[in-house]
Amino acid sequence: MPGDATSGDRPVRRALILVENLSVPFDRRVWQECTTLRDAGWEVHVICPRGEKRDTEPEAVIDGVRIHRYPLRAATGGPAGYLQEYGSALWHTVRLARKVGPVDVVHACNPPDLLFLPALWLKRRGARFVFDQHDLVPELYLSRFGRGEDLLYRAVCALERRTYRAADVVLATNESYRDVALRRGGRRPEDVFVVRSAPDTDRFRPVPPEPELKRGKRHLLCYLGVMGPQDGVDYALRALAKLRDEFGRSDWHAVFVGAGDAFDAMVELSRRLGLSEQVQFTGRIPDADLVRYLSTADVCLSPDPCNPLNDVSTMNKVLEYMVMGRPIVSFDLREARVSAGDAAVYAPADDEAEFAKLITLLLDDPEKRARMGRIGQERISGPLSWRNSQRSLLAAYAAACRDDAPRSAGARGRAGRRPHR
Repeated sequence: MPGDATSGDRPVRRALILVENLSVPFDRRVWQECTTLRDAGWEVHVICPRGEKRDTEPEAVIDGVRIHRYPLRAATGGPAGYLQEYGSALWHTVRLARKVGPVDVVHACNPPDLLFLPALWLKRRGARFVFDQHDLVPELYLSRFGRGEDLLYRAVCALERRTYRAADVVLATNESYRDVALRRGGRRPEDVFVVRSAPDTDRFRPVPPEPELKRGKRHLLCYLGVMGPQDGVDYALRALAKLRDEFGRSDWHAVFVGAGDAFDAMVELSRRLGLSEQVQFTGRIPDADLVRYLSTADVCLSPDPCNPLNDVSTMNKVLEYMVMGRPIVSFDLREARVSAGDAAVYAPADDEAEFAKLITLLLDDPEKRARMGRIGQERISGPLSWRNSQRSLLAAYAAACRDDAPRSAGARGRAGRRPHR
């Protein structure tokens, strides 16, 4: 029966990880958590949506992790579209959770802040609830939609409060998110653990640069990441236009790797700015091609504008640039400085002309670029290493399960409701 497997004389603990906005293992943070738990002796299940071009199988066992995927159409058409998307996701999540059976821990990754609903259902069956807060959804709403603190904003705040209240422990991606969990979520310090995202060093290993990727130019600039309304690709493109027009620099080619719901608009903006000959949009590409571009890049771009979400969020692209030893130009955001330190140079928030100026300064200083790259790699292998996050993740699970010995499936089924602390 599920849950009756043993390791020596100890029943194996079972964890169920819930994800709504990305497939697994494409979601690299979730996949690293899965493999960390697996290596610590957990039986790990994941429920997530299917990908469009990868992770398309309804069910897969990858490196000992069992993944259950459901079909999901991303929201279009405003609030009604999101309601349809989230309703479908919740229905499939509960359906597949019934199939998985009893678990010791349910681990829900936001957004959205609705996964506490199936988590509560599983808590009533004896599971502990770990809330993995990937995004601050109220700040995401303010930054993405620009509607202010309206009724929907108050609704997402209420859902966040319910999620905090339901969780046994909270995982925060950085200290800024931890502060929100303590202040806004009312959580006790001992129940909130910082589990920073970190690059997969097996995926990101520099290779020899390929000058042909520069399309005949002296320098290559690179952007990697999601292209949504809040991600600043438009700021980067306007900065590149200033680099050409105000600083007289045409000795560069730029490549933008990634996709998102602003992708087509960014391609059109590039055309309107007259950048089509110098700016290349690749969409999502295989890891091997991504590494080739990053290994060849002279400067990497992190153009996230200052808004309530970006200022306190850790940007995965910054960490991925660092592990590849690339110097970074960023706007001056609180958590960007925490992550990159001296591996980046910082333009005043949203100042596109200064962003362009910093690019040209780095292009003219190869020694500084090399020094910044080394600093980034040292930070990733040291204080920002996934090894530190692994320890924090396992400590969080130990805290969630304290005074809770592993139980057989039958015992879990009889556990009934456990009052929240």
